Amino acid sequence: MAAEELEAVLSGGGWPVPGGGCCDSGPPEPPEPARLRRNTCYIVLAVLLNEKNEVLVMQEAKRECYGTWYLPAGRMEPQETIVEAMQREVQEETGLQCQPRTLLAVEERGPGWIRFVFLARHTGGTLKTLQEADAESLQAQWWDRERPNLSLRARDILPLMELALQYQAGPPPHPATLPAELPCAFICQRLLLVFVGASDALWVLLATAGVLHLPVAVSSTAELGSTLLVAVRQLLRKCLPQSQAAIHIRGLLGLQHLGKESGQNDGICFNVVSTMGDPGQPPKEAPPELQSKDFIWWEVGDEALRSKVLQRFHTSSFIPIHS
Repeated sequence: MAAEELEAVLSGGGWPVPGGGCCDSGPPEPPEPARLRRNTCYIVLAVLLNEKNEVLVMQEAKRECYGTWYLPAGRMEPQETIVEAMQREVQEETGLQCQPRTLLAVEERGPGWIRFVFLARHTGGTLKTLQEADAESLQAQWWDRERPNLSLRARDILPLMELALQYQAGPPPHPATLPAELPCAFICQRLLLVFVGASDALWVLLATAGVLHLPVAVSSTAELGSTLLVAVRQLLRKCLPQSQAAIHIRGLLGLQHLGKESGQNDGICFNVVSTMGDPGQPPKEAPPELQSKDFIWWEVGDEALRSKVLQRFHTSSFIPIHS
């Protein structure tokens, strides 16, 4: 089962959260399930490029930023998938239909605010004009970034445009990846922690509760100032002595969410990738001893799977997560 789970996660897919939501590490009190509009907020944002590499932007209708320009974005609604929310926001704010190409990045300010950035392609519709202005937006247009004549609502979208242009120009920094549609009650992180030894021997950290599986850490939605990666670091402290080699959080392989049952499956599971070791130092023969019996090191013996993992790590092809 561990090999099947590793294969699914490595390919950008999902895997059922053990026990329907139990975790291997988390807050001392039982965590509250994720609830849209109660304890968490998901934002979707899309970058669309045309054949001239112009970027689709829309003009804000909200009073606090009226007349400024931004990428199409907005809050997810209950009972939507992440992709459905992105497509709805693009159509409402620009008049265009689209299909997602890949997740570009995930941005977060803790479990209570998470933004999913997509690269998408235009598939139909017509640009919204001033005559069609409504509460969603005033109008939309394709923007040539070489002509900086627009008043932007915020400059945080500029790096996202660059990320999309780099992805489109190729080679892509990570494989095309979209959210896997699997339910999750909590906001949690599935950890793929890899140790590469001498001669490219490969070990993966597994949790032992029930069927052997990649460890899952749950984030507290009530802890102010917490970030998603706090839960991952707490899990690592639980199983590894602090004196051991540095842990490097590399990014995401993917994520899973369904959200069709409002109030029951508003959670998201992020597949977080980490490695052990000090850059520039010779690899050790074996991973460090674990300080908890709740975890074991599993040596990946299957040559095809081992090669697939090593290739992914050597190319560092992961979705960035920005805290």
